[in-house]
Amino acid sequence: MKINSINQPITAVRRSQYPEDSKSEFLLVGRSNVGKSSFINALVNRKNFARTSATPGKTQTLNFFLINDLFYIVDVPGYGFARVSKKLKTKFGMIIEDYLESRNNLKNVFLLIDFRHKPTNDDVMMYEFLKYYNIPVTIVATKADKVKKSCFEKNINIIVNTLNINKEDIILFSTITKTGKEEVLNKIESLISL
Repeated sequence: MKINSINQPITAVRRSQYPEDSKSEFLLVGRSNVGKSSFINALVNRKNFARTSATPGKTQTLNFFLINDLFYIVDVPGYGFARVSKKLKTKFGMIIEDYLESRNNLKNVFLLIDFRHKPTNDDVMMYEFLKYYNIPVTIVATKADKVKKSCFEKNINIIVNTLNINKEDIILFSTITKTGKEEVLNKIESLISL
């Protein structure tokens, strides 16, 4: 799939602000600073389209990016950032849960996990939440370029064992080398028409 156009995001904190068309949506979730903005920028071939922030926990709304006038990539607040207040964490949780419960056009969730580290308890909870509600999820292991090739197998096995998934369920991704980009776009393309 070739990305030809991307619109400025529609921002929302409640259902009434979501896009009203029925285009397919692909949700990005992951802890703060896992690289969601960089992931979006790599997919759409734009350097600073989705703003990366020096302050983790900066995204506080759902951001709907319309791609090729065909589908949306939906970015949500990152989880697990200690400096965000408990009240704000609860609010983020409610925003995400409300979205997940109400969107029939959600085709897949990309759960971004830092390939350098074992999945956090928050990663595990998010994965189990998605599976419990039968929401299709793909694990994207970000920052793969920062891991030595000789450690790939070990790090993959850590994710496999922590989340109790198959190796085939993981896409290794790097915004630097563009590893995994085609796999993600192919996954999206295969689900758009469903």
